Amino acid sequence: MDDNPALSKTRRVTVEEVEDEDGMSFTNNGRYFEPRTDAGWALHEGETSFEKYRTYQEEEGEDPWSPFEDKEEWDLAHWLVKNLGQTRAEEFLKLPITQNRSKLSFHNNRSFLQRVDKLPRGPGWTCKKVTVRGNCEDDKGEMLQEDVELWSRDPVECVKELIGNPAFKEHMAYSPAKAYADRAGQHRVIDEMWTADWWGEKQNALPEGATIAPIILSSDKTSLSQFRGDKSAWPVYMSIGNIAKAKRRQASARATVLIGYLPASKLDCFTPDARSLAGYRLFHHCMALLLQPLISAGNDGVEMVCADSWVRRIYPILAAYVADFPEQCLVSCCKENRCPKCLVAANDRGDALNSAMRDPESTKEILHKRKIGQHPPEFEANGLRAVYKPFWADLPHADIFLAFTPDLLHQLHKGVFKDHLVKWCIDIIGEDEIDARFKAIPNYPGLRHFKKGISSVKQWTGCEHKEMQRVFVGLLSGAVPSRVLVVARSILDFSYHAQLHIQTTESLEALQTALTVFHANKDILKELAVREHFNIPKLHQLSHYVQSITLLGAADGFNTELPERLHIDFAKDSYRASNKRDYEEQMALWLQRQEAVFIRSAYLDWLSQQPHSNPHDFDADSDTDSESETPNLPAAEPLQASHVLAKVPAHPHQSVQTIITAHGATEFLPALRSFLLKNLPHNTIVPGLQDRFDLYRQVVIVMPPDLRVSDVPKRRRIRATPEKLPSGRKPGTPAQFDMALIADRPRSSHLHTLEGIFLLSVRVAQVRAIFTLPHQFGTYSRALAYVEWFTPFKPPDPSSRMRQVSRSTRQLRRNAAVIHVDEIVRPCHLIPRMGQSVDLRLRSGNAYEVANDFYFNEFIDGEMFCACVIK
Repeated sequence: MDDNPALSKTRRVTVEEVEDEDGMSFTNNGRYFEPRTDAGWALHEGETSFEKYRTYQEEEGEDPWSPFEDKEEWDLAHWLVKNLGQTRAEEFLKLPITQNRSKLSFHNNRSFLQRVDKLPRGPGWTCKKVTVRGNCEDDKGEMLQEDVELWSRDPVECVKELIGNPAFKEHMAYSPAKAYADRAGQHRVIDEMWTADWWGEKQNALPEGATIAPIILSSDKTSLSQFRGDKSAWPVYMSIGNIAKAKRRQASARATVLIGYLPASKLDCFTPDARSLAGYRLFHHCMALLLQPLISAGNDGVEMVCADSWVRRIYPILAAYVADFPEQCLVSCCKENRCPKCLVAANDRGDALNSAMRDPESTKEILHKRKIGQHPPEFEANGLRAVYKPFWADLPHADIFLAFTPDLLHQLHKGVFKDHLVKWCIDIIGEDEIDARFKAIPNYPGLRHFKKGISSVKQWTGCEHKEMQRVFVGLLSGAVPSRVLVVARSILDFSYHAQLHIQTTESLEALQTALTVFHANKDILKELAVREHFNIPKLHQLSHYVQSITLLGAADGFNTELPERLHIDFAKDSYRASNKRDYEEQMALWLQRQEAVFIRSAYLDWLSQQPHSNPHDFDADSDTDSESETPNLPAAEPLQASHVLAKVPAHPHQSVQTIITAHGATEFLPALRSFLLKNLPHNTIVPGLQDRFDLYRQVVIVMPPDLRVSDVPKRRRIRATPEKLPSGRKPGTPAQFDMALIADRPRSSHLHTLEGIFLLSVRVAQVRAIFTLPHQFGTYSRALAYVEWFTPFKPPDPSSRMRQVSRSTRQLRRNAAVIHVDEIVRPCHLIPRMGQSVDLRLRSGNAYEVANDFYFNEFIDGEMFCACVIK
């Protein structure tokens, strides 16, 4: 399209693209793209808000940190706003040392805030009064009414702020494209929203060249007061699907913004029986007021300057709504005993059914008929509430029922896993047995050890639910009937597949298969009298995951954990900064000032990276522009893991006897002699008890990221530390000799990618000592490890599908060897085969010594799960 001067800028991709012969775009991360050339057209060049402000400052002769005097004063101002409330800031500014030595241009909190208020800020706040007429009479016989406040910001202006933020330039997409793992387009890849189906489908309904800003909303009522009082707030957050989900997940990036506070009134002007429905209607009325600007913008489009300094016509369209189950029912106008997405009957939610999805147009028609006095049978059949004007009724191109996204936290981790699966298993084997099994789980770096079991834990968090999942299948093996174990394994398979950051045709099939296996085996719980039915709302929601991911992208981009985290910044902290009376207005002002300081800080970061910025304006030691100097190199060999030891050994010059006794390395000398014979054949010195070795506590393996579960490198520790006895007031520490996967072949350039790890020759071993050769054996730069081997992997257990290993012995002695540290692929975790009842001698600290047979734990982390399970 020659008439579009910036066609190449329609979708920013952070890797180099190469046009393929058949029209596919191939990137150096191994994906093939089928781009949409009729979307995301740039109209003409423009200036972002940062570029405009830089021009203004240059014309006015202002310093970058104006209205503050210099960089040091700006740094102090930034610190004051971020860390001190108004009272403490006033106290600080009135200290004699502050006034006499700092020589600030502001001398009290009032003059300080006047300068803060001069900073450029985001879209402003407005307050709308909403009068609610109740059904209760006052003493005079008149109907009671209540005035509530809706605090809001223009969502279209917030979209402009987000899509035009230069900080997101490298994380922004403007058009959809289908991604594939192969050139033939047979293996679909879905991660970001622009690779999923919704964006492409909506693009077909818009003019050629249009740019969609997929609106992602989330709302959640939260308590503000602690210990006493009943103050609450109802924040509404917004982001756009153009921004990469990894950036959206970062609360500090401000890629999700607050656009309003809904009234959180108790509505005492209504009788108790009418209060609930009045609250539903008030929610929808206020949401309609809040989102009103999106109607015309979604129909006609609005020209906006994007982060890459090109102007596009943006169509903000509601795409996703992130909320927990009660909030989803509130938004969809349905009762909580029904599904907010589909028309499944109230008593059929436990079955593996494919029910028809709710339809916005038919739902609006049913509600309208109800409003004018008719009684359509679909109103009751569909489980609707009498909310006659849903806020989404007039939003263009929006399907609110398809917009609800998977809620990993409440539906999977807390819901199906903790509230149901764990409870079922406790009912089967008892609290004492399951506590004893958790206590016996061997230690692993970063794994939460429930040293008192789980029955005594009163308050759970999402992190603890995930920690339990890491060991649950292996822990149950042998204690529950085989079909119950199949049920547990299917739920954990579903959970781990649903959490993937990158989904493929195969992984989505595996996700659906896991749910199918659950439904095929769940009746065992009825036979054991553990459940009478499976009509569980959160369980039914799992049936919509594949459709939601296919439409909107991987589920990690829509988790409710982010809104709950944002409550701290945008609700709780702002409330604490108020005087607790008429707090909404004070919260809005406080947030406005916080945002102004954040914008100025982001502007200064951006300015420091510009090639024409004045060097004297910033620290000479700054390395913020180092990224821009790094060339975009083509992809070469896969990134390899690196093995890192401490610069100085923790235990230098240790005797062989210490290694044998403290580390349990009973075959150290024979193993070392065999190693030297193989690797240093010309060495004539035979190691003996007289030699001393430098020992290290651990080796850290820095592993390249597996993009299916993380976009940052992982640091995996393997410890080889002997027991430390108590000394004085310092408690002792138990011995830690971790398990590891060892390459059973010479070093390979592709070994540490973990791709298809079990297709390579690897074995499990326990690392007992990490050391270096002393100089008398010659110069040898590679660090060594003494390990005790386990058997090669045995066939998986048919119910748990977990691989099994046992300790390897030779002539009734442990099979040991000395290996190079860089032959260690990564740490691993084993779970003892505990049988029907756990051996009371078994404890976390001695499990690897007492037990002989183990399950290989493929659930210990996402990378291991991908390597073991995903083909």
